[in-house]
Amino acid sequence: MSKHRELLILLLVDFLALNLTWLVFHYIRYDSGLFDVVPSGTEEIFINGGFLYLYWLAVFATFGLYRSRYTRPLFDEFVTVLKTLVFGILFLSLAVRFVWDPVPGPEPFISDSRILRVTYGLITIAFVISLRLALLSAWSKLLAAGIGRRPSLIIGERASAEELADKISHYPRLGYEVVGYITTNGAAADSNSFRIVSRTNKPNERIVSRLGGVADLETVTHKHGIKEVLVALDSGEHETLLTILSKLGAGDIGVKIVPDLYDIVSGQARTREIYGFPLIDINPEIMRPWEEVAKRTLDIAVSLIVIVLGLPFWLGIAALVKLSSKGPVVYSQERVGKNGKIFKIYKFRSMRTDAEAEGPKWATKNDPRVTAYGRFLRRSHLDEIPQFFNVLKGDMSLVGPRPERGHFVQLLSKEIPYYSRRLRVRPGVTGLYQAMVDKYDENIEDVRDRVRYDLMYIESMSFRLDMKILLRTLYTVVRGKGQA
Repeated sequence: MSKHRELLILLLVDFLALNLTWLVFHYIRYDSGLFDVVPSGTEEIFINGGFLYLYWLAVFATFGLYRSRYTRPLFDEFVTVLKTLVFGILFLSLAVRFVWDPVPGPEPFISDSRILRVTYGLITIAFVISLRLALLSAWSKLLAAGIGRRPSLIIGERASAEELADKISHYPRLGYEVVGYITTNGAAADSNSFRIVSRTNKPNERIVSRLGGVADLETVTHKHGIKEVLVALDSGEHETLLTILSKLGAGDIGVKIVPDLYDIVSGQARTREIYGFPLIDINPEIMRPWEEVAKRTLDIAVSLIVIVLGLPFWLGIAALVKLSSKGPVVYSQERVGKNGKIFKIYKFRSMRTDAEAEGPKWATKNDPRVTAYGRFLRRSHLDEIPQFFNVLKGDMSLVGPRPERGHFVQLLSKEIPYYSRRLRVRPGVTGLYQAMVDKYDENIEDVRDRVRYDLMYIESMSFRLDMKILLRTLYTVVRGKGQA
């Protein structure tokens, strides 16, 4: 099942559950005769119901209830949804009690009555959890019947691939449909295929064929629409595993490994047991949902403040750039963003217009291509100000790995294992490397050092870490210690 279809079904189920909750609560409150209140009009019913639905939609999205869930065990789903609902109910109840109720005007839509607020909470929990678990149970049964599975590829030699495929066949609810396997060496085995018994409600034998080698990985995943890659290598094949992760790091393909390989990628993996099946998730969701919301909210708020409040100052800088040297005020350049998306980054021009007449080059200390005024802009980091428009558009974030040009991305992906992991997050105006080292890359060794910081940041991403990096960057800007 595609993620978009899964999301649509989840939204429809929640729409039904939340609106049923409101209608039942409204009946109990106004029409059951249990409470002495004046009935509300039809228009008020729809307005209040719509407001509550949007409120819960925001809460569910913030707590990650719209991420892929159809392979989650029922108990895990129950606990996650219950925690989300309890938080949402408590927050809504407090808002009604301390914000809405003291203000003169119409009666709160949930009511200032503690009994009614508890009633609304219990009805919400009953409907949302019941319908969500019913949906998950239905998905589980469909997967067990072989319907809606995700096309999956195994990487490993024939014996390892056959063993893993056989294990997977015992867990049909995982949703893996093995379409083939690829080997780590170029030579084909004596027998390129093997048989497995598909243990669904209607067991049948299937043939799993060899589809190529690691060099063919990107072609095979694209041709067969692969959504999951299951890696079953020997623990000694470190370099091969890093090559595989490098090829898949920027895509939207799930990667799982057998536990024997965990020591190789312990910094990029999180253990998650599904139905007791021994596979470890690589490239999991990096930040908790509420932190992603907080991070994006901070991006928008800070960008608007910087752009609007500093507008007269930025116009003055633009005028000085124009007067100091020939060429445009703002310099734009194509960079590679999240998931390989190409976007144009903006900066106040600090170099001569012919700076890259001989092709792309890394900046160096005391770079002769930098103009006299551009040197001041770089040292103070004021040349980066137009990037707040990139942040506002969503191409960048305030904090993240620096965006690189396509030419260098292709070069570095070959030179540095797991480099493409950086493309799983939005690039940033500043980052851990800039906050700690603050220098331009002059050679491949500098880039290797920066990538280590980038990966360290990605594996430790949190809203708290972003705030630390922003404060340290602000300190560096105030001191005027940037590299020119």
